[in-house]
Amino acid sequence: MALKIIDYGTPEYQQMLKLRDDILRKPLGLQFNTEELEKEKEHLLIAAVDDGTMRGCCMLVKEGEQTVRLRQMAVTDNQQGKGIGRALMTFAENLARDHGFRKITMHARSNAVGFYEKLGYKIVGNEFEEVTIPHYVMEKNL
Repeated sequence: MALKIIDYGTPEYQQMLKLRDDILRKPLGLQFNTEELEKEKEHLLIAAVDDGTMRGCCMLVKEGEQTVRLRQMAVTDNQQGKGIGRALMTFAENLARDHGFRKITMHARSNAVGFYEKLGYKIVGNEFEEVTIPHYVMEKNL
């Protein structure tokens, strides 16, 4: 499996959109909008690819001089629990460090909090609703 940065608008980016749509959006009855996707040109887009198939993805969004936000973390249903998410997180953290960031923050779905806690992330604040489901702000100093 290869972990890599992908470019906006490429065929790999289209695979990333499909994966995110299938795992994160469709189950909630949501769709991407053009404005939202246009902003992704500025983000670090990360993919886990195996035999030409996207197995997982996430993105890093600059929040401040030393803070980056992890967004849109997704792993294909049949590959969850096989270490792809952990590998993506390690890659994203290293990439963030390489770009001079000292902290990663995220809005984690409540059902994923345990996964992120195992990787050293801490809940900051109270539960809130986003895209119709409970989330927590989580962060980790790099």
